[in-house]
Order: sequence, then C-alpha cells, then structure tokens
Amino acid sequence: MATAPGGEGARERRGLSGEERRVIFASSLGTVLEWYDFYLYAALAPFFATLFFPPGNETAALLTAFATYAAGFLFRPFGALVFGRIGDLLGRRHTFLITIAVMGLATFAMGLLPTFATIGWLAPILLVVLRLVQGLALGGEYGGAATYVTEYAPLGKRGLNTSWLQTTGTLGFFLSLIVIGICRFSGVLTPEQFAQWGWRLPFLVSLILVVYGVHLRSTLKESPVFERLKAEGKRSRAPLVESFLRYPNNRYVLLALLGATAGQGVVWYTGQFYALTFLSLTLRVDALTAYALVAIALLLGTPFFVFFGWLSDRVGRLKIILAGCLLAALTYFPLFAGLTHYVNPALERFQQANPITVQATDCTFHLFVGPWSRFSECDKAQDFLTRSGLSFVSQPLPADAAATVLATIGDTALRGFDEAEWNAVLAAKGLPASADPGAIQWPMALLILWVMMLYVTMVYGPLAAFLVEMFPAKIRYTSMSLPYHIGNGWFGGMLPLFATALAVASGDIYYGLWYPIIVALLTFAVGIAFLKDRKEMDIYADESAYR
Repeated sequence: MATAPGGEGARERRGLSGEERRVIFASSLGTVLEWYDFYLYAALAPFFATLFFPPGNETAALLTAFATYAAGFLFRPFGALVFGRIGDLLGRRHTFLITIAVMGLATFAMGLLPTFATIGWLAPILLVVLRLVQGLALGGEYGGAATYVTEYAPLGKRGLNTSWLQTTGTLGFFLSLIVIGICRFSGVLTPEQFAQWGWRLPFLVSLILVVYGVHLRSTLKESPVFERLKAEGKRSRAPLVESFLRYPNNRYVLLALLGATAGQGVVWYTGQFYALTFLSLTLRVDALTAYALVAIALLLGTPFFVFFGWLSDRVGRLKIILAGCLLAALTYFPLFAGLTHYVNPALERFQQANPITVQATDCTFHLFVGPWSRFSECDKAQDFLTRSGLSFVSQPLPADAAATVLATIGDTALRGFDEAEWNAVLAAKGLPASADPGAIQWPMALLILWVMMLYVTMVYGPLAAFLVEMFPAKIRYTSMSLPYHIGNGWFGGMLPLFATALAVASGDIYYGLWYPIIVALLTFAVGIAFLKDRKEMDIYADESAYR
C-alpha cells in the first residue's frame, strides 16, 4: 500500500485495515518488552547496588548504580546512529527485529552476572558493558517503531495510532514492577533471598518475553513508505551525512532536541523514576507501598497517552508538548513538597522542629564514583543526612574548630561524624525510621503522582508523530532517532543521577528538581520560538516541502 498525496485521505475515510491494526499491536508489544528490559535495572538498582560496587557508603553505591544506569542512556544515541542508518538503508522491519533480540540477550545476561564479592571490579565493568549494549539496542528500537507505525497511519490519525506506541514505555515500566512485585512479595522468597539472588529472576524471565516479541515482529511486512522509496530508487545513500551535515535537516535535528525531546525526557523521568526514588529513598516508604503508589498512578495516567495523541490530530502536537513542559516546570516544587506532606508527615514535622546545620571542610561533589573516590567525614555526614530524608544548611567550618565536622540537630550539637551517635540523636528527637503506612493519605498522594503522570502523557503522547513528521522519508529513521535519544536518554536518563547528587551536595532534598525545571523551561522557550506543527504534512512529500 503506497502512501502518496491524496492516498492518505482515502485511507482516513475507510479507517484502519486489519493489517494496520496488527502493525500497531506488534510494534507496541515488542516495544513494551524492550522498555521492560531496559527499566528493570532502574527498578532493581536499590537492591543490587551494594552487590556490584565496593561496600562502605550506601549513597555512593547507589550513585554509582545510577551512573551505570545512565551509561545505558548515554549510549542510546550511538544506537540511533547505527540502527537509524541501517533502517534508512535496508528497511524498518528488519532493523527493529535485530534491536529486540540484542536487548533480550543483554538483559538475560545481567541475571547471570557474578557480584563484586566474587570477581571484584570486573563485576561493575561487565554490568556497564551490558548496559551499553542495552542502550545501543534501545537507540535503534524507538525510532524504527515510531517511523514504522506512522508510515502505516492514515492522515488525521497519526497522533492517535502512534500514541499506542507511546504507552509502551510506561507499560514496560509497569510490567517490570509487576514481575518484581511477584518475585519479591509473593511469599515464595524471603526478603533476604530476594536481596541475595531473587532480584535476578526478572532479568532471566525477560528471555521468554523477548523470544515471543521477535516471533510476533517477524510476521510483519515492510513499511509501505519504505517499499515505495525502494521501488522508486529514492532511498538515501548516506543517511548520516544528509541528516546531520546538510541544511536544513541538521537545523531541524537540533530544534527537535532542544524544542521537544529534552523537555520530554526530563518530564518523563521525573514523573516516573525520580518520583519512585523520592518515595522510597527520601521519604522512606516501604518498597511495596512505593511500588503500589506509582503503579496505580501509572494505570490511571496511561489512557491519557492515547487521549493526547488523539487530541494532537485535532489541535496540533507542539502546543500540547510545550504545555506539559511549562506546567511541570511551574509545579514540581509544590508537588514534591506535597508528597512529603501527605506521605510522611512525621518526617515533615521533624524537619520543621529540628533545623539542621553542618559546618565542615573537605566536602566533595561526587557524581561518578569509582576506585578513585575518597569520602571525607563531610561526605559521610551529608550522605547520612540525605539517606535519612533530611535537608540541612551547609556553613563554613570555623578556623579554630578542633573537628572536621560540626553539626547541630535542633538544639543538640555534634562534634565529628559518628553514625551511631547521629542515629541516636535523631531517634531521641523522634525521627521515624520509615514512613508510617497508616499516616499516608492515599487519595492526595495518588492525585499528586497522577498529575505528574499527566504531564508525562502530554509531552510524550503526541511526540512520535511530531518527530516523524519533521523529516523526509528517506532519512526519517536516522534523523528523528538521534534527537529523541539524546533528549530522552541524555537529558532524561541522567536525571536520577544528577538530582540525587545535587540533593546530597546542596543539603536540600528538593534541590535536584532544578535540573528538570530548567531543561523543561528551555524546551518551552525554543519550541515556541522556532518550531511549528506539521500534522497535515504528506509523509511521502518531496524534501522541498520540509524546507
């Protein structure tokens, strides 16, 4: 079925064919499985962080785990270049068959890795290598699936059809939480068994899911747009050169990054991953409750991917994406403060009654942790307070101080850092060891999480169609994949690492939110100034139509 001027309108009038519905289902299900594989690491990082990295500092191990997590995101643009080029040269279908197979094998291998106690620093090295392979595969996956589904979609329904694909990231994350929840809370494994080896099971199960995904995708035909390009001899011979070294395509690649995908990336990862991290690590909510809160919010929010995709076919895609970025930037601080108030009110009361100051020297900002890292008393004190969910004010250490760390917790003065002593002071003053499940106000907590999820659906629901419509067919896979994976992978994927490190260094548990706020505002400004909607564009149009 060729896509030509006038042809799309006819397809819109008669609706979707059975083949087109099968395309949406197979592409979306395969992408769900890829996202499931990729997100397992994020959901399980708090459990295996201390197993793959040297002991001694839990926050340092977690930061290193997040750095390894981010490495997969940092490598995604390289996958976009490699597989985007293949997709524009050889076809969309064959390319995303390769990506799902590579992803599945890398994830399965993660479940077999020996720990730091067994093979030392080779353990985190192998973990990083597998994350890079995952990033390479995912870098080729999304652009192929988005391009493939869009090129099958009728005019006037591209936003709606691709919005089903946009649910896959959230559904993949949700699926990972379900599988982890079954392994961890079914009663088959004790908490100790899960922490020791049970966390490997979700990685191993992924092999079964990916085999099914490969089989399903192997039944698909090639995109009609690519078939026409091939038949007419119009395929690009140098997709990388045409995408990134020729004007105006290179300009649109940069604008797609700064005016759409960077903001989308940070809003996505704040609303899902950082919210979960904030609940479990900062607010000290038990894992089952934190997963339940986020999972329910995901379920309540997921239909809005389709709603905003449908709406974008009517009112335009860009204005919805930019509105989501702006709303997120303006409300993140009150939303996260609201989470503290409604999820762990005892922690909030403790902080108000006991202001904390830390006077110290030799404090270091730790972002990437490795064998070269050294942790001073100041670093350990900041790590301890952040792990306790507490904000503090940093002050210079007096020149005549006899200790390297002086602190006050309420009206109690402390000299030097001794974790047992500091724990005793906090306990005596009434700091709860964890959030009280009975004190959690579920309706308000879910409302806040749902609002953040709503922002995710606004920026992501229309995005696939918007990106595909920005670029000519012969370089579409390559051109749209790179800005997507830099924006989503670099700007978004680095968020847990940057936000956690900023919170530790600043002494403010909310300080890390400045990162997504600034990026979202940048995207809003660039998008509103330089981009426009192309929802009526014929996706087989001549290159001159894109100038």
